[in-house]
Amino acid sequence: MKKILLAALLLPGLTFAQNRFAQLGEELPTPNEYRNAAGAPGHAYYQQKADYDIEVRLDDEKQRIYGEEEITYTNNSPDQLEYLWIQLDQNMRAEDSDSKLITVEKMEDFRSIGDVARKQFKFDGGFKIEEVTTPSGKDLKYAINKTMLRIDLDTPLKDGASISFRIKWWYNINDRMKIGGRSGYEYFEEEDNYLYTIAQWFPRMCVYNDVEGWQNKQFLGRGEFALAFGDYEVAITVPSDHIVGSTGVLQNESSVLTSEQRARLKKARSSDTPVMIVTQEEAEENEKEKAEGEKTWIFKAENVRDFAFATSRKFIWDAQNQPVAGKDILCMSYYPKEGNPLWERYSTKLVAHTVKTYSKYTVDYPYPVAISVHSKWIGMEYPMICFNGGRPEADGTYSERTKYGMWGVIIHEVGHNFFPMIINSDERQWTWMDEGLNTFVQYLTEQEWERGYPSRRGPAYLIADYMRGDKDYISPIMTNSESIWQFGNNAYGKPATALNILRETIMGRELFDHAFKIYCERWAFKHPTPADFFRTMEDASAVDLDWFWRAWFFTTDHVDISLDEVNWYELNTMNPEVEMAAQKQRDEQKDEFIGDTRNRELIEETVNERDADIDDFYAKRDIYEVDALHRQDYEEFKKGLTEEELNLLNSGMQFYELKFSNIGGIPMPLILRFTFTDGTNEVIRIPAEIWRRSEHEVTKVFMFEKQVDNIRLDPFLETADTDLNNNSWPHEQQPTRFELFRQKQTMENPMQRQKRVDELNGQ
Repeated sequence: MKKILLAALLLPGLTFAQNRFAQLGEELPTPNEYRNAAGAPGHAYYQQKADYDIEVRLDDEKQRIYGEEEITYTNNSPDQLEYLWIQLDQNMRAEDSDSKLITVEKMEDFRSIGDVARKQFKFDGGFKIEEVTTPSGKDLKYAINKTMLRIDLDTPLKDGASISFRIKWWYNINDRMKIGGRSGYEYFEEEDNYLYTIAQWFPRMCVYNDVEGWQNKQFLGRGEFALAFGDYEVAITVPSDHIVGSTGVLQNESSVLTSEQRARLKKARSSDTPVMIVTQEEAEENEKEKAEGEKTWIFKAENVRDFAFATSRKFIWDAQNQPVAGKDILCMSYYPKEGNPLWERYSTKLVAHTVKTYSKYTVDYPYPVAISVHSKWIGMEYPMICFNGGRPEADGTYSERTKYGMWGVIIHEVGHNFFPMIINSDERQWTWMDEGLNTFVQYLTEQEWERGYPSRRGPAYLIADYMRGDKDYISPIMTNSESIWQFGNNAYGKPATALNILRETIMGRELFDHAFKIYCERWAFKHPTPADFFRTMEDASAVDLDWFWRAWFFTTDHVDISLDEVNWYELNTMNPEVEMAAQKQRDEQKDEFIGDTRNRELIEETVNERDADIDDFYAKRDIYEVDALHRQDYEEFKKGLTEEELNLLNSGMQFYELKFSNIGGIPMPLILRFTFTDGTNEVIRIPAEIWRRSEHEVTKVFMFEKQVDNIRLDPFLETADTDLNNNSWPHEQQPTRFELFRQKQTMENPMQRQKRVDELNGQ
C-alpha cells in the first residue's frame, strides 16, 4: 500500500541491550598469565614435552603388535606432579569396555541374523601391559583405569625436571571390516594378504596443562585425542616384503629399499608430478608370494603429537615434491591395486594441493613429508600420514560420488595435519575445534581444486535443513564430543558454515583471513581452547563477535528472518498542480465496488439525472481543480524553503518502510536486494547490530529515486536462512525440489554404462 508521508519521524522508546548482544564475559574463562585477554598465549604459558623411543614388531601371522617404548617426560609446568597419566586407547576394544556398555540399543536394531551375530562377536581387544619399569628395569607402581594408566612416582616430578620410564605391551589388531575402528587391518582373501593401518598403537602421554590439569577423560571412541608434543624415534619390524609408510623421515633407506627404489625416490624429491617408487606391476608381483624374514624400518619425527604407520606387501607407492615457503615437502601415496585407477591419478596431487592451500590460509606446513594411504571406508588422520577411503569398482570404473568422496576425504584428512596436529586443540573435549575448522579450510581447498566443486559442507544454505530440525536432537556446538547429537552436522558442518558466514558476510574476506591466520600462528604447536579462538578472532579484526559466538556456538537457535511488511511512501511536494493530478490518477486506478459497477449499468436513470435542480455546488465542483488560492498558498510555502529543500521536495524520492522479525533466534545481517521498475537493482547490507536493542522485531526506512518493483532478503543464500518463503516482497513462494532416484538392480555407474555403449558402437 502506498502512503503519503506528511508527518515527521517518530523516535521509538529505547530498550536495554538484549541477551544476544551481551558480552561473553561470563561464558568464557577469566584471562590469566597463561592465556591472555587477547586470545594469545600469556607470558607464563607452558607446555609439557613427551619424547618416545619405540621398537615395534608386526606379527603378520597372528595379526598382533608387540612393542616396547621408553618415554622421557619433561615437566615444564610450575607444578610438582605426584603421578603421570597415560592413554591406553586400545582398551576401548576390551570386552568390558564402557564403549560397549553405554551403547543404546533397541530390538528393532536386530533385523537379521547378521545383526545378532555382530552383537555376539567376540574380540580379545585392548593392551596387554607386561611391564612398566625404569630404564634400568626397576618396576614402577602403576594402576589401570579402563583407557587410562597411572604411574605413581616415588618422589614428585618437580617443575623443569624430566623422568624416563619403559612400557612393554602387545595387543591383537582389529579387523576393521568386521568391528570398525580408526585403525586395524583389511584382509584380502583372494591372495591371502593384509593391509595394516596402525594407529593408537602405543601407550601415549596425556596432556597436562593450565586449563584442566591432566586431560584424562576416558576414551569412549568419539572424542579423539589430547596429546603432548615430542620427538620420536621408532623402529618398525615387518615382513621383509612389506612397504611401510609412516610419520617421520625414513632413516635407513639403504637397508629397506632397493637401489632402484632409492633412485626413484631421489627423482621424486625434485619432481612436480608424481613419480612411481613402487609400480602397480611390481606390487602385484610382490603380493603373489610371501617372502621369508623381516626388515626393520627406522623413522624419526620431531615436534609431533602422535605417530602412525601403514604397512603391506600390496602397496603401490608414488611421490612428488611440493615447495612451501622455500621448503620442499615430499608428498606421497601408498595404495593397493584395488585403489586404481583413482589413486594413481589423483591421490598425491591432492596431497600436494592440500599442503599448499592450507599453508596459505593457516601456517606454513612444517613437516618434511605428507602421506595419504588408501584403506577401504576409513578416513583418519595422524601427523604426516592419513588413511583414506574411496575405492573404485572391481572393473576399475567408479561413480562421481566415489570420486568426489575420495577427493574430499584426502583433502580433509591431510588437512588435519594443521587442525589438530599443529594447531593442537583438545579433541577429547571440543571436536569442532579440529573438525569444524578443518572442514572450513577443506571447503576453501576444494574450491581451489576444481571450479564449482560440489562441496558437502561450508556454504551457508547447506546447513539450513539441519538447523531447522527438531531441537530435541540438536546440540549447541559448545557441547562435549561424547554428548553431541548429529555428530557430523554439529562438529563438522555447522562450525564450518559459521566460519564461512563470518568470512563472506560478517567480517569480509580480508579481515577474516588476517584474523584466522593470526590465530593459527599464535597457537601452532600449542594447545588452544575455544576462548583463545573467539578472543583472537576479535582481537585481530576489531570486530565485536560476541553476539555471533553466543548465537551460533552456545545455542541451538536457527536463522529465520522474515520480511513481514513493506509500506511505500513518497514525499508530498505541496505543489497543487502535481499533487491534484497525482491524486486524480490514484483515485482513477482504485478498484471499484461491484455494486457501483452494476448500478451504473443497470440503473437506467437517477433522479438527479432527470431533475436539474438536484445538483448543488458540491455536486458540480471539480475536486481536482487547482485554483488561484492553491497557487498563492504554494508560492508562500516555497518562500520558507531553501533551494536544496525545494529540490528535494520535487525529487520524486520514494520511501519504503520495511518491517522484519527474527523468528529463528539468531540475529544476522540484513542483506537486501531492491529491484526497480526499470530493471536495475541495488544491494544494501545492514550489519547484525541492527538487532542490538530489539532481538525480535526491527524496522528500517530506505529512500530511492526510483520506484521499487520487488525486494529480496538474503538473495545470495549467505546467512543459512531456514525459510526462504518469508524473504520476499511481493511474496514469492520458493519451489520445493524433489529429487527422483531410479536405481537399477545392477547398480551400474555411468562409466560402466559408457563401456556398454562403446561395445554396442563397436569401439
